[in-house]
Amino acid sequence: MQKELIGREKEKEILLKVLETPEAELVAVVGRRRVGKTFLVRSVYDSLIRFEITGLQNVTAKKQLNNFSIHLRNAFGAIAPKEKPIDWLEAFQQLIECWEKTVNPSTKSVIFLDELPWLAGRKSGFLDGLSYFWNSWAVKNNVIIIICGSAASWMIQQVVYNKGGLHNRITRRIHLMPFNLYETDLFLKNKNIFLDKYQIVQLYMAMGGIPHYLKEVEAGKSAIQNIEQICFSSTGLLNDEFMKLYPALFENATHHISIINALGHKWKGLTRQEIIKETYLSDGGNLSRYLDELLYSGFISAYNAFGKKQKDALYRLTDEYSLFYLHFIQHQNQFTKDSWQNLSQTFMFKSWTGYAFENLCLKHIDQIKKALGISGIYSETSSYYHKGTSEQQGVQIDLLIDRKDNVINLFELKFYAEPFILTKKYADILREKVGTFKQLTGTRKQIFLSLLSIYGSKPNENSIGLINNSLEVDVLFENQ
Repeated sequence: MQKELIGREKEKEILLKVLETPEAELVAVVGRRRVGKTFLVRSVYDSLIRFEITGLQNVTAKKQLNNFSIHLRNAFGAIAPKEKPIDWLEAFQQLIECWEKTVNPSTKSVIFLDELPWLAGRKSGFLDGLSYFWNSWAVKNNVIIIICGSAASWMIQQVVYNKGGLHNRITRRIHLMPFNLYETDLFLKNKNIFLDKYQIVQLYMAMGGIPHYLKEVEAGKSAIQNIEQICFSSTGLLNDEFMKLYPALFENATHHISIINALGHKWKGLTRQEIIKETYLSDGGNLSRYLDELLYSGFISAYNAFGKKQKDALYRLTDEYSLFYLHFIQHQNQFTKDSWQNLSQTFMFKSWTGYAFENLCLKHIDQIKKALGISGIYSETSSYYHKGTSEQQGVQIDLLIDRKDNVINLFELKFYAEPFILTKKYADILREKVGTFKQLTGTRKQIFLSLLSIYGSKPNENSIGLINNSLEVDVLFENQ
């Protein structure tokens, strides 16, 4: 079990700060399933939580109200009314009456409403009740209300940008993201698991920085052994998590899964128009909503291609577990001993590691900029792809940093288990790539060719004068 709150320093600071304010606070905590939202709130507030309820998935409003009544009796005992509320207005009125009879108004206390999207089912009237509760009572009292939900886009659209009684009522907002590599390393060490950077990167590329997934990692086992157990055994947490993940977050999740499938099989990413072609979804508001929901929830990312307009942005599947599931777990008819050991010897493994490592680097771009010493220089991160023709060489650059000091860093990202050695043949390919990029883009900026690999590269006669920066994966583990 997790012994203490790991990382989350900025989020913890926000939650502690609201304890010191003289007014009521309405705090929205959003983030994808299993990312640790509930653990964060409970860790920071602990005994200050006077009332807590978690919504039930796929049940009627009546059952949600029954659930509320049970939690009210658990929190306030005999003071709580025996009669079940008939609607959410009455439910919140019961909470007010219990609160005023038992809670010291001079001490700031917490009301925690978890999995709000499940509480606020269609036509349930929950948001009207919450609006009444906040505007008529809570705002005048020494109280912190935490609203929390995994469907990040729903939370933002229905609560943060609410056009009704909750409009502009959110006083603080926390978007809890998965652990980065630095936090993942801390988390594992907190469990007395000490792995080198190469092992941690392998784990991260398979399951991402999701604390609930990382809890399954066992000490004394390599990354391959842990992935085998967690993803490919009949009792492994992640052998069927994909089938639960999206339906738990989105209504009509088949459309979201269709987009995920399309992106999962296109390493270079897809534009909006290409997504339409691959999924047969119609171009319109619904597609925009699906993409926004996946973006807000952290499953996909959008990157502007170098020299292209925003409408030509490339969407990439950047949720590590979903990508891993689609390429390896999904097609396993049965789980056998050494499934992952065998799969890790295939061409697909090599192809996947290349793409997954690129995603890893893109997610840690601030650490890369810090390692290059350019954190203080304004820059834009993008990719570049030009399809070759019979007359012209194509080029693909998965990461480039376009800097305001008239420099562009073009990156080669290599997932190698040993220091990368640049051969003469590959050096010629890189020179040609730089030349083609300059020709196609017409840029006059200084081009620095940069390499990032697990163990960096060994300088030799082929790299001198060509590779300007050689970084090891350690730089991605820096704290930000």
